[in-house]
This record gives sequence, C-alpha cells and structure tokens, in this order.
Amino acid sequence: MKLPKKFRRRLRAIARWLQGKGVLYTRDLYRPVEWHGSERCGWAISPEGVTGDSIVYSLGIGDDVSFDLSLIERYGVRVYAFDPTPETAEWIARQSLPGRFRYQPVAISDKDGTVDFFAPVPGSKCSTLQARIPGQTPSHRVAARRLRSVMRELGHDRIDILKMDIEGAEYDVLQDLLEERIPVRQLLVEFHHRFPTIGARKTKEAVRLLRAHGFRISWISATCNEYSFWNISN
Repeated sequence: MKLPKKFRRRLRAIARWLQGKGVLYTRDLYRPVEWHGSERCGWAISPEGVTGDSIVYSLGIGDDVSFDLSLIERYGVRVYAFDPTPETAEWIARQSLPGRFRYQPVAISDKDGTVDFFAPVPGSKCSTLQARIPGQTPSHRVAARRLRSVMRELGHDRIDILKMDIEGAEYDVLQDLLEERIPVRQLLVEFHHRFPTIGARKTKEAVRLLRAHGFRISWISATCNEYSFWNISN
C-alpha cells in the first residue's frame, strides 16, 4: 500500500536527518520570516530592512531561480547569481529573466583561479559537485572567484542577503568570508554534512564559528540541512 504523500515526505526528512548524524540545532533568534521560492529551492528570509537597494548574492542556482525571482518581484532587489555548471549556463540562456537578475558562470570559492568539479552521484539533482565523493575523479575544472574579489569587481561593500547552495564548498567559503570580515546581514546556507566526505563535525564547527562572529539562527528546515542566519553584529 502506498503511503500518503505527507507521510512519505516526513519519512524522507527523517532519513536525511539521520544521514546528518545528529546535526540538530534550534533557533536562537526569533524574527518574523517569510518564504520565497519553490518548495524544493525556496528559502526563509527576514523581511526586516529588505528594500530595492538590497544586494543579494545567490551561490548555486541549478535550474530553479524561483527564490531569486520572488525577491525581485517583492522587493525590487538586485540578485547576483553564480553557478559554473554548463547545464546551468545553458538553462539560463533559454530563460527570459529580468534585468535585476545578473548571472556569472563562475564558482565562488576560497581562492581565485580554478577548482575541480565532479560528476554527481546517481540520482542526485545536482549537475556537478565541488565536494569529492570517494572513488570519483574530477570531471572538469571551472573558473573560481573569492567573494571579496567578486565584490570588488561589482563595486559592493556589503551583501544584504547571501544564499549558498554549493554542494559541499560552503565550509571553505564561510571560512574565507569570516576571515575577510565581509559584511553580510542575512546568510542562508545548505550544509552538506550528509556527504560521506564531510559529516556532521564540519557543520557543527561552521555553526560554532558563525555564532562566534555574531550570526544567529533564525530558521531551520525540517531536514536540518538548510539554515537562515541573521548577523546581530551588523
């Protein structure tokens, strides 16, 4: 007998949480939040202070920019999207997107230059991965830029909303962000502790460092993989 959809969804959430090996937090900052984007690729943000002058960086977009378009429609923000995968570049070229959505086919990394990308694991919706899976060899190399480098090129001195879904590269990028003391008001991150080469310890360490630099958790997904942070130090 086929289980109802809501129970299947709950079972998948439990399975993903178990893959995280106990990465579990609670909110430590209570602000109103609102949802933007699709069920699969949406995020919860705080509307406080978001205006048409807000700068949004969207790292990792795949074939779903519903989050970005929702913010543009609601607030008139400018979204700067970064994703180096060929499939994404081809998909973007077929879309009719507003002028406030700007795309660059580069990876955001902790270094300028190039980085290895790897083919996705079977069944994954990700086109390529920066986090190496055991037994895999790189499929290709892509152009990479540090956040600070991109900000200088674009003339930005802050990021109001920074969203990252970059398949395991978030840990190095977050470390670089904190070391560079980049002003970020809201930070939205999907952690990939479910990957065999990462594990829960890296996510726990990343959250500890973020908290030490003033970031507080304002929202957590049911799977404990996606987090929204608010920077109380800005």
